[in-house]
Amino acid sequence: MNVYDSGRMADVLAPLGYAPSDTAEGADMVILNTCHIREKAAEKVFSDLGRIRPFKEKKSAEGGEMILAVAGCVAQAEGEQIISRAPYVDMVLGPQTYHRLPEMVARAARGADQSRARGILDTEFPAEPKFDHLPAPKADGPTAFLSVQEGCDKFCTFCVVPYTRGAEYSRPAADILKEARGLTAGGAREITLLGQNVNAYHGDGATSGTWGLGRLVRELAEIEGLDRIRYTTSHPRDMDDDLISAHRDVPSLMPFLHLPVQSGSDKMLQAMNRGHTRDEYRHIIERLRTARPDIALSSDFIVGAPGETDADFMDTMNLVSEIEFTQAYSFKYSARPGTPAASMPGHVAEEVKSERLQILQMLLENQQTAFNKKCVGRTMDVLLTGPGRRAGQLVGRSPYLQPVHVEATPENVGNILPLFIESARPNSLGAKLTCSELETISA
Repeated sequence: MNVYDSGRMADVLAPLGYAPSDTAEGADMVILNTCHIREKAAEKVFSDLGRIRPFKEKKSAEGGEMILAVAGCVAQAEGEQIISRAPYVDMVLGPQTYHRLPEMVARAARGADQSRARGILDTEFPAEPKFDHLPAPKADGPTAFLSVQEGCDKFCTFCVVPYTRGAEYSRPAADILKEARGLTAGGAREITLLGQNVNAYHGDGATSGTWGLGRLVRELAEIEGLDRIRYTTSHPRDMDDDLISAHRDVPSLMPFLHLPVQSGSDKMLQAMNRGHTRDEYRHIIERLRTARPDIALSSDFIVGAPGETDADFMDTMNLVSEIEFTQAYSFKYSARPGTPAASMPGHVAEEVKSERLQILQMLLENQQTAFNKKCVGRTMDVLLTGPGRRAGQLVGRSPYLQPVHVEATPENVGNILPLFIESARPNSLGAKLTCSELETISA
């Protein structure tokens, strides 16, 4: 979502003459687009601001101006603190307000002309959806992100998203289809649908009624040239029958699903206010695997949340062993100010959290490595997306989102080619062109 938001901010600023720069030094504007899920990410904002400050001061000493802004969820949650701790920051804007960037830039410029500190803070949730005021996005390569849903109504006790992104909002289906057609016409062959709870999508239908994500996926699949569809991030409570059947019925919906569970303990799931049990999650996975037997799964895990015992942690380990995930994100619990979990009793010692995380990550890494090894000897359709690690090499995405490296020429970027998988690494695959594809290229 932050990658998508950063791209949209660049789109909004383009008419003002701004274009992306490879470095912060010498830039006319630097925007830190931030996440507030973990404490480390929030502290990194202030570290990066301190690193960028000398660039801003140098620019000013040379007679120029650098606008320094903080955007995203840290800005939304800690805007006043940012202005207080880093008064050299010119603009602080929340994730729902970046369509107002041109207005903020103009205000910042007026502040500079009048030789006073700018310190513009804009974290109010707008009455109108920001998407109504954004230019149409342009495809930048064969893959693209498309935001269909924002916000969260789930209020998990550990999470700040409902407070920083606001209530759930689903874009009208007609707007999404129009944007998808534009991205596809611009060269995108794979689109990833984005949302804090993307499968909670319930937008106005393009014809009538309300569409869920399953219906939206089916309609997107009819767009000529859109060969692959993905979506992230999902919530188990929103995996309805229509979406599960879309995994069976829509060939362009890739057989890879990120479905966070967070814990394998019913006690912890209740304390987290996840709204589902361990068995309910298992039943969803069973239904998905029945609908699409080759589906691969990814998940999120939090270890050491308040009240987690050794037995609760072992419940998580057992669930991971049973289901088997091809990818996963796992973290130590990090208290976020203002969330219910931050004031709960039973906080787990840091060393215990670290030990549990190490044990869990070892199991998850072993599962990912084992899945990659099972891919060796198979032929997979891979969307080639750009240069690889070495000269003469391209990298692409397998149906399961694994990076795949292959010796191939640059004109193949954007092609979906059948590649023979000949090696596996912990985080990627090595491949070669099949004989039939070599014959096609040489012909």
